Amino acid sequence: MRTNWETIMATKTQVVFDSADPDRLAKFWAEALHYKLQDPPAGFSSWQAALKAWGVPAEEWNSASAIVDPEGKGPRIYFQQLDTPKPGKNRIHLDLNVSGGVTVPLSDRKAQVNREVGRLLDLGAVEQKAWDLPPRSKAEPGEYWVVMQDPEGNEFCVQ
Repeated sequence: MRTNWETIMATKTQVVFDSADPDRLAKFWAEALHYKLQDPPAGFSSWQAALKAWGVPAEEWNSASAIVDPEGKGPRIYFQQLDTPKPGKNRIHLDLNVSGGVTVPLSDRKAQVNREVGRLLDLGAVEQKAWDLPPRSKAEPGEYWVVMQDPEGNEFCVQ
């Protein structure tokens, strides 16, 4: 029996962000990706209740957070607290594909990307640069994407 890619991604893959404030970054990315904060363990009404029951000191409650795809298709994203500053440009980043793909006219793709950029700016992201590559031929329909940063300066693209 073969396992489809969505199942593999959902169950076998976790993306990890180092973060100064895991709770803040998890809430940003949950909204950005249409994910949700991971539910607390069974038998607990909240993560705080679980951590308290487990004897975790309150000052450590923001040492980690996680978000999950409510449909179970995407990977879990885990945020761990580290006190080291972000050293520079990310070696890996997320792309948010919202334009509908190259079969959608470039003007429509730009409008969809710009709407999503506006939503992300409202959530606390920062816009760095928009890239607008016009069509070179009918076979090459042009490209448009915007490079952004999340609230802790991690780069990502909206295309």
